[in-house]
Amino acid sequence: MKYRRIKGTQDILPDMVSQWQYVENMIRQCMDLFNYQEMRTPVFELTEVFARGIGQQTDIVSKEMYSFQDKGKKNITLKPEMTAPVMRAYLENNMSNMAALNKIYYISPLFRQENPQAGRLRQFHQFGAEAIGSNAPELDAELIMLAMYINDQLGISNLKLKVNSVGDPDSREIYILELKNYFKPLLKQYCHDCNSRYKSNPLRILDCKNKTCKELNKNVPKLVDFLNERSSKHFGMVKSLLEDNHIDYEIEPYLVRGLDYYTDTVFEITSENLGSQDAVCGGGRYDLLSEQFGGPPTPAIGFAAGIERLLLVMQAQDKLNNDENFLDVYICTMGEKASHISMTWLQKLRKLGLRVDRDFLKRSVKAQMRDAHRQNAKIVLLLGDNEIENKSFSVKDMDSGKQSEISLKDIEKYLRNHLKTQ
Repeated sequence: MKYRRIKGTQDILPDMVSQWQYVENMIRQCMDLFNYQEMRTPVFELTEVFARGIGQQTDIVSKEMYSFQDKGKKNITLKPEMTAPVMRAYLENNMSNMAALNKIYYISPLFRQENPQAGRLRQFHQFGAEAIGSNAPELDAELIMLAMYINDQLGISNLKLKVNSVGDPDSREIYILELKNYFKPLLKQYCHDCNSRYKSNPLRILDCKNKTCKELNKNVPKLVDFLNERSSKHFGMVKSLLEDNHIDYEIEPYLVRGLDYYTDTVFEITSENLGSQDAVCGGGRYDLLSEQFGGPPTPAIGFAAGIERLLLVMQAQDKLNNDENFLDVYICTMGEKASHISMTWLQKLRKLGLRVDRDFLKRSVKAQMRDAHRQNAKIVLLLGDNEIENKSFSVKDMDSGKQSEISLKDIEKYLRNHLKTQ
């Protein structure tokens, strides 16, 4: 084999696509119920969109982006996340003039050059939701409930919801001073990246995955203890709304998420089926992102979830749906004349909305029947010289094994009635 797929990518073969479509269709149905509308942005953006939006010192921007220079000497990046592109599109297209509150969702491929592992590829797929235009804590609660609802509709259980508040800029300014005082005498024990983060954004140290750093972080002061009155009230309302709606959660005091644009509420949904990298979904409020892009003050909140990781959890919990892999009708032919006539019947039955196929390899009747069984055909129509002479089909119900003869003029009615009862 001369060519192989690039490391960190995957081929999604036909037998798996139905599972992806099931998940995507469920996401769209849930988003519609919550009145979120789909948005699609380009696969690549100006690199500055991510450097400014996500944060120059984040791992995504500093280590993981696929960036290049195009023929116009512009610095371009394949999008590694969706919130920054959505905000760019929101501002560029003056969406605030379309509605005071824009509720948006997306399903998109993304790209990060990180070490591939189960559920974490270099080309991966995310879905997510963004609500732009309101700072109401009720919106924070709704977005968390939307994320939990989608997982519930997919049949996923044993999930943990972790919430925290990273406060507003005033709260964080005081907290960052406290962090620096804590980290300073310990810096030599922290990794190289954390030493860099100490200078640029000490909050990032809390998100470090290095085992030594995680151990050192166990006694770090908690951000929730430094929230000002406004941020504390906001977070209290979010928690109260979750409790009122019977959404179980736990406070994760060192949860800051991996991006610089978060303010106030942040959250993650985790699953024990994913091992140490257990996040299925995560998000939070980002009230300052619009201003970082040169736009007006615009409160917003969103979440994102990896579809590959979701599928891993569903597989572990035996929730993958394979019901879509079937045929309503398989036409089995015997002889050239029957083969010719069957092409007309393929189109007639497809126009009825039936999923229909036939053999195109000139195989024996026995081999055609095996193929019908392989494709989970519900009904097989057999057509040969005798059937042509009698103006009929020999019909076999693949579930019961019962075989009968139905006239050509009655076959459409038979199929409609028979398939409806299955």
